[in-house]
Amino acid sequence: MKSSTPSSAQIPKVLTIAGSDSGGGAGIQADLKVITALGGYGMTVITAITAQNTLGVSRIQDIDLNVVEAQIDAVFMDIGVDIVKIGMLASPEIVRTVASALKRHGAKRIVLDPVLRATSGASLGGDDTAQAIIKELFPMATLVTPNLDEASLLLGRELTGPEDFKLAAEELLDMGPQAVLIKGGHLDTTHTQLTDFLMWRTMEDGLEVVQSKEFKHYRVNTANTHGTGCSLASAIATYLADGHDLSHAVAKAISYVEAGLEAGRFLSIGEGPGPLWHMHDFYRTALLEEEGKY
Repeated sequence: MKSSTPSSAQIPKVLTIAGSDSGGGAGIQADLKVITALGGYGMTVITAITAQNTLGVSRIQDIDLNVVEAQIDAVFMDIGVDIVKIGMLASPEIVRTVASALKRHGAKRIVLDPVLRATSGASLGGDDTAQAIIKELFPMATLVTPNLDEASLLLGRELTGPEDFKLAAEELLDMGPQAVLIKGGHLDTTHTQLTDFLMWRTMEDGLEVVQSKEFKHYRVNTANTHGTGCSLASAIATYLADGHDLSHAVAKAISYVEAGLEAGRFLSIGEGPGPLWHMHDFYRTALLEEEGKY
């Protein structure tokens, strides 16, 4: 039973719709860590359960469609949602279920991270899923955040470097979203400087204008990169829900993930590539001899 005591405190309410990572580094688990670290209230719709650790994904079990829908209904009907972040949707049927439910509830802001392949290389959704995402969710999306591999899958051709980003972003924007962020973290290690490319639609004097911006930053020297894509999208969503404009939200989210990667260099979690450290602002991981660098 709810208390009748008036309450005026409000924090950004962020709903993440994604898969569960049993290793805790990506997916729903990473999303909740990011949202909490950045001052939001995180809620979840679990679309799949993965048996996963730092070495890879060994099994995926999709959640029944009626359960996915019921989770969305439960959150919207009681708590409300300021922004939706979408991650892993492992089948066309789940894509259509999520899109239908979000339309029914009038979701206005959606950050879509088209998770189609794990960092380990495991497939998390085939071509049919990619096409369903384009058809059902791209037109609803405030922002789509593919990495290099995902953008290649969505466009049906290989993207090899930053020189491909502008044309790719234009083509993805033509598929319906309001904005596209192509992430450059999957560039080969010869690229010590990474480029993330943002393109978005805006209105000026009653006319639609397309703008773009490059975010250049240096690659953090670490093997612990598990969950970076999920974390970046969740950070952008939380900053947007907190009132930042798109370009500023993206810049702040990139800085947050960079700091998490830097802090995560000192962690030893699992035998494979571990996660970034989401709670770097609260719990330091630097070794004693390294502390003077911070």
